[in-house]
Amino acid sequence: MVTPCRAQGEPVAAALIQKHAETNFQELFEFLALPNDAVVPADIQKNADWLEAAFRKRGFETRQLPNNGKPLVFAEYAHKVATARTILFYMHFDGQPVIPAQWSQKNPWQAVVKERTSNRETAPRWQEIDAARLRESKLDPEWRIFARSSSDDKGPIMMFLTAFDALKAAGMEPAINVKVLVDSEEEKGSPAIGVVATEHKTLLRADGIVINDGPLHISNQPTIVFGNRGITVVRLTVYGAKTNLHSGHYGNYVPNPAQRLASLLASMKDDDGRVTIAGYYDTVKLTDAERKIMADVPDDENEIKQRVGIAKPEAVGHNLQEALQYPSLNIRGMESAAIGDKGANIIPSQAAAELDLRTTPGANPAYLAGLIEKHIHDKGYHLTKGEPSNDERARHDRIASLVIARGSSAAFTELDSPLGIWAQTSLAKTFSEAGEPAKTVRIRMMGGSVPTDKLVEALDLPFVIVPLVNPDNNQHSFDENLRIGHFLDGARVFTGLLRSRF
Repeated sequence: MVTPCRAQGEPVAAALIQKHAETNFQELFEFLALPNDAVVPADIQKNADWLEAAFRKRGFETRQLPNNGKPLVFAEYAHKVATARTILFYMHFDGQPVIPAQWSQKNPWQAVVKERTSNRETAPRWQEIDAARLRESKLDPEWRIFARSSSDDKGPIMMFLTAFDALKAAGMEPAINVKVLVDSEEEKGSPAIGVVATEHKTLLRADGIVINDGPLHISNQPTIVFGNRGITVVRLTVYGAKTNLHSGHYGNYVPNPAQRLASLLASMKDDDGRVTIAGYYDTVKLTDAERKIMADVPDDENEIKQRVGIAKPEAVGHNLQEALQYPSLNIRGMESAAIGDKGANIIPSQAAAELDLRTTPGANPAYLAGLIEKHIHDKGYHLTKGEPSNDERARHDRIASLVIARGSSAAFTELDSPLGIWAQTSLAKTFSEAGEPAKTVRIRMMGGSVPTDKLVEALDLPFVIVPLVNPDNNQHSFDENLRIGHFLDGARVFTGLLRSRF
């Protein structure tokens, strides 16, 4: 018998959430057992079908949104509140490719449960335990579920479904209207998300978007992210002679493109790591209030330097969070002639570098690439669209090409937006102790890129990112894992958001 619906905002007991988590772990294992690399449409279809059944089981109406054989899944909770606003929750069910031999288990899609056998944080050791222990009444929050997509992003989807199970058992209904969009190609950059969202704009109509992806701040405090940088990749090639030349016969006479490329790249940043290209940082305008919020993020600068192994950070910002507010210019790879055992004494005919540029509000891919192109021109280079012609070689001393890949723009919601205040208030209340609201980590803009720009642009909605999983989850790598304590807390986050009136 369902008890009468309780007051809006009343928390769901942690014990009730754990009870349904224990039941749902088996369902999560079934979900994880479905391979989900988006390069295999048949696998994506199986996942989409599974999701529809799982959401319908919880009282959702569902449909699949066509996407070149890799459908997205839309779900809407059938119980609606006439006077309430609507939140669109965004998650994804596709995963990164795997190399099974790298994993410390037989199959990356067959989830296993492990416990730590060493207290050394720098090199933890793990031992497999019986998965049936997840149904025990005393779950160890330190246990981990190891499988591809356990944390990125099937775990959060199951946290969401568990929250609905707990609400139903408590006789509660959401205080908001709920829609869900589950992406099928997030790990491939969601190339079609903008088109799909535009085609189904009426279906996806809402008052705000909550994105559930990524790890909590390393402090493990409740975290809200208000924006993310975008990314684009450019390939810079500097040309020399028509072919590789003997360095003894032509050294000191024919210019070396590798040397010129190195000089050109060096001219783009100073010794403190700041980009020196004119105008590169001009669009970043930080207020004193925003700088204070960034300074309040509990980053341990000494711990970060020790963990990554550096003596001194670059001087782009006063701290890590501030540095992430600026567009970046990163050399992600360089190539010219071979070295080592396969090296030859030559002057190479060309040298290339690939740069990844993290974009920020006001500094989209076209803006940053345009500044780089002007900088190269100002250094005396003639830019060509490919291999230079004989005429170009005869007329220009310095020749290069700049190829710009498809990129994404940054997306950002003001920290004092109604959506941001709603999410922050909910998290602070959910994890309050002794009546005192919990402290929430507010990240103005995270450094990484998620494909929110096309979704936000298509729907014209504010958004926040509410990450849920453990920071040490190994996402995108082998031995990806989800901490049990974070699963339980994630379900609490969802029940809190669902019960908070927006």
